[in-house]
Amino acid sequence: MTKARVATLWLDGCSGCHMSFLDLDERLLEVAGLIELVYSPVVDAKEFPEDVDLTLVEGALANSDDIEKIKLVRGRTKLLVALGDCAVTGNVPAMRNVFPLEDVLRRGYIENATANPGVPHLEVPVLQKKVVPLHELVPVDLFVPGCPPSADLIYFVLSEVLAGRVPDLASKSHFGN
Repeated sequence: MTKARVATLWLDGCSGCHMSFLDLDERLLEVAGLIELVYSPVVDAKEFPEDVDLTLVEGALANSDDIEKIKLVRGRTKLLVALGDCAVTGNVPAMRNVFPLEDVLRRGYIENATANPGVPHLEVPVLQKKVVPLHELVPVDLFVPGCPPSADLIYFVLSEVLAGRVPDLASKSHFGN
């Protein structure tokens, strides 16, 4: 049996979705028997590989690095899953969208700075004017809401997808849960 090549990606979010993934606990062993984890913040891979069957993406698109990564990932992934409310809607990272970017940067890096006030610009990804969910930039195949999605929901999604089925999430999830 060929194992599914699976990746996870953490963009602009809190890592709560990855923590829920790790909360699969003993079910991780079952999942590990079915997949080859080829890229993730919990492994040491440095470059996103080719021919990935499934990628779970946590977080919204907030900076130039996020945009570059999601385009690369989409081009190399058969099934892209927006995992969690940040990836699905923008959620908390998008709260800054109601303010002009210049005001956010000034408030965060100059007005509230106690040492070295100034907006960072060297070796730091450029912030986008607006934070957006994944589907506003790339096609998304499956949306899994939750902040974060529960380990049970993640397990259900993985089990269904790895069995070749499209998960029916209608009775299993809703936003913010």
